[in-house]
Amino acid sequence: MDWLKSDSKLDNVLARPDNRVSNALRKAQSDGQSMKSFIFAVNIQVPGKDLYSAVFYFATEDPIPPGSLLYRFVNGDDAFRNQRLKMVNRIVEGPWIVKKAVGNYAACLIGKALTCNYYRGENYLEIDVDVASSAVANAILHLALGCATSVVIDMGFVVEGQTEDELPEKLIGAVRVSKMEMSSATVVDAVTPSVQTAAGRGIGVCKVNDHKSDDGESDDNDK
Repeated sequence: MDWLKSDSKLDNVLARPDNRVSNALRKAQSDGQSMKSFIFAVNIQVPGKDLYSAVFYFATEDPIPPGSLLYRFVNGDDAFRNQRLKMVNRIVEGPWIVKKAVGNYAACLIGKALTCNYYRGENYLEIDVDVASSAVANAILHLALGCATSVVIDMGFVVEGQTEDELPEKLIGAVRVSKMEMSSATVVDAVTPSVQTAAGRGIGVCKVNDHKSDDGESDDNDK
């Protein structure tokens, strides 16, 4: 996971020349490794006086089976994607007011509830989720961020199955975000891609615990 801060909204972060995940994949491929790797990224864009992005990365080394639900999602049109992308979350730990607002367990077709922009690269699909497009989602997220250092949340992403042959559903990937420090964000110049890091805070990668799907897919394993 990357936790980024900028003076304007960050779109298509995997296409940025300073993106660490894209750079790592390019380096590996230049060495003849990870030639079939595919990255699935979700960029949660947080509005406010300071603009933040929480970017979750999931990767697979195995080709996505042609004709599968995930293949159709990755290569389909935005209308299909909006009907199928589902986020599931669970508040593991946090103040009562956050649990009440979010719910201990919730599932949402985020393409129907929020504006999502999809960026399909040669070896990736990035989904940018604009939280500002929903007043309700914006209010709930800012409530949770106000208590971020005491909140532990599990989040997973699924392509919803709507017919019998599309079941059972399989996780694309899942993460646990644990007591995040807002000040740990990497400051990114949205115009000229250069990165500044907070002193003593490394590169601004948040602490998460990754969860593998049934297909062995996982996030980028940063702790």
